[in-house]
Amino acid sequence: MRSSRPTIDDIAREAGVSTGTVSRVLNGHSTVAARTRDRVQDVIVRLGYTPDPAARHLSWRTGQTLGLSFDHDDPVLHPYMILFRRALEAGTAHQGVQLLELRADLTRLTRLPSAVLVMHAIDGDPRLDFLRAVGVPAVLIGHHPDFFWVAPDDVEGARLATEQLTGAGHRQLAFLGAGPSQVAQDRERGFLRAAAAVGAHTLSLPSDFTVLGGYRAVRRAWETGTRFTGLFAQSDESAAAAVAALEDLGVRVPQDVSVVGFDGLPELPLPIRLTTVAQNIPSIASTALTLVQEAIAGLPPRGEFIPVELIRGATVAPFPGGKP
Repeated sequence: MRSSRPTIDDIAREAGVSTGTVSRVLNGHSTVAARTRDRVQDVIVRLGYTPDPAARHLSWRTGQTLGLSFDHDDPVLHPYMILFRRALEAGTAHQGVQLLELRADLTRLTRLPSAVLVMHAIDGDPRLDFLRAVGVPAVLIGHHPDFFWVAPDDVEGARLATEQLTGAGHRQLAFLGAGPSQVAQDRERGFLRAAAAVGAHTLSLPSDFTVLGGYRAVRRAWETGTRFTGLFAQSDESAAAAVAALEDLGVRVPQDVSVVGFDGLPELPLPIRLTTVAQNIPSIASTALTLVQEAIAGLPPRGEFIPVELIRGATVAPFPGGKP
């Protein structure tokens, strides 16, 4: 006679599958073959398995590891990543959890961590398929319908940023950014929606998230005759680069061109305070850790957008030509 309630390990052993497969069946993932899913569900019923209600209150166990998975081109020393890692460390420092930086292809790892935070995922990201296949709990810093995830409300933040420009009368607007990441796509989407709401003309200045990339994109555009009076940059570093490029060209900020950034990073090298949309990085990190615990416990995946806040600085001024 069974002396304790059945576990996921018991189900996996009885069904002849991995615990990862059992977890995917319990979470309703569509990647499990129908015959395998039916077999696992039959064992669940036969053993009388039910999720442990106490699992919602599980905490980290000493010796667990949490991987931070970066894409190959991610700038690990980006100020945002430094602040995010500090916030994670503050949440795990007294729980014996080791943070591991995963830069390599996950399939090459000889030992997988207890769970993984996936940074900067893109559509069709192979990291997600791999982690799901091997049954390692994963949480995205981004959003995905089939995984646990947490993200700043990038679309709403871009709307707030763009409305700062359109509210000041600007109708010739530029978006500084691009790329396959959800961050860039969501922020550009919010920008375009807010600009379209007032009939503003928009253009895109393709750039990455780096200072050098932003500087080159703005300078190249202006020197080839592209003009705008309001610019929304996909990051604060890009915004700082835009201010520097414009000032090197003799264009005054904000008298000639207004600039808004995104992230709310402290201590930017600017002579004036940047108008920006601030993320709540500690809240994102705290929510991510909560979701990791839920994922380890085998609970159904869920996601959460973290609100953002507009911080008014000195880089937005009324449209220099008066009313549009």
